Amino acid sequence: MARYQLISGPERRRRWSEEQKRAVVVAAFAPGAVVTEVARRADIYPGQIYRWRRELSGSLAGTGFAEVVVTAGPREEGMAPLTGAAIEVEFGGVTRLRIPAATPPELAAAVVGVLRR
Repeated sequence: MARYQLISGPERRRRWSEEQKRAVVVAAFAPGAVVTEVARRADIYPGQIYRWRRELSGSLAGTGFAEVVVTAGPREEGMAPLTGAAIEVEFGGVTRLRIPAATPPELAAAVVGVLRR
C-alpha cells in the first residue's frame, strides 16, 4: 500500500515580479549594503540574490550595472572646458565621451551603443 502526504496551508514558493527582483538586487549591491542582511529582510537565501543578478544582467543588456565616478579634477589637455552639466563616459580608458545634459536620451543611447562596439 502506497503512502501519500497531503500538505495543506499556504504555499511556500513565492512569485517575484521582475521589478521586485530588481529592487532586491539593487538594495543588496548598494554601497555599504550587506547581501545577507538584504536577503534576511526579503526572507530569501543570499544565493537567490546572486541568481537574480545573473538573470537580470541578461535582460539589462546595454543598460546593466556600471561603475560611476564623479570627479571635479582638472581637465585633460585637448578637452573643451565644461560649460554646463554633462555626463562623461570613458570606454576602456581609450575613448572619452562627454554628453551635455540637453542631449536627448535617445541620441545619447545611440552614440554610446555605437562606441561600445
